[in-house]
Amino acid sequence: MSILVTNDDGIQAEGIQVLARALASLDDVVVVAPDRPRSACGHAITLHKPLRLARYRMGDIPAYAASGTPADCVILAVRALLKEKPGLVVSGINAGSNLGTDVTYSGTVSGAMEGAILGVPAVAVSITSGGDNLAYPFAARFAAHLARAVLERGFPPHSLLNVNIPHRPQETIRGVAVTRLGERRYPSEISIREDPNGRTYYWLGGNVPEDVLDEGTDVKAIQDGLISVTPLKMDLTEYPLLSRLEGWNLSLDSL
Repeated sequence: MSILVTNDDGIQAEGIQVLARALASLDDVVVVAPDRPRSACGHAITLHKPLRLARYRMGDIPAYAASGTPADCVILAVRALLKEKPGLVVSGINAGSNLGTDVTYSGTVSGAMEGAILGVPAVAVSITSGGDNLAYPFAARFAAHLARAVLERGFPPHSLLNVNIPHRPQETIRGVAVTRLGERRYPSEISIREDPNGRTYYWLGGNVPEDVLDEGTDVKAIQDGLISVTPLKMDLTEYPLLSRLEGWNLSLDSL
């Protein structure tokens, strides 16, 4: 079975091309990625307009640019393009971290989540900086190393791994930590402006997040110079709250 590669930075991004080449050492690779950047699109899918695929040149690796989101790309690949379900979905390499609550906004993570929803093991990979000269080759080698382990060992259905790699010299990365999601707080900043026609518009600010550095979390691992590998699952049920809700007397008889 093939490995499906996607991202949210767009098919032209360096990260996805380096990643695809690294994964090609493991198995056949097919790339289906957005035709332009789709960062922070979350798990959006396209329902009210057509989606289009176009062949894209990526050496010997079959690649397609899609007019939709990362989740769209995975759906198109699994449901329409590939003859059989892939053995793995890998999304990335994202230029910028996806830590803690970032996973709810991230198109990168959502690409992997869609794979998990469709019953395919999935991995999302990010480097914790959006700047220049990112260490894509090292991140891609680690992604391939992890992908090999997933293919050999497997993990529970509807699960995925969220990987963040510190943006620092390779020799200063201290190791790998298996982590839980941490907490990132984004100071709210909304600029209220006026366009030339006198109409008000709003611009969401991009303030630096405030990380809560609890032990065992992904944000703490990155702070400590470790690669974080966080297992996620699609079941968002808050199980401890189930029994409490049963005692709230929500019966229609009480209306």
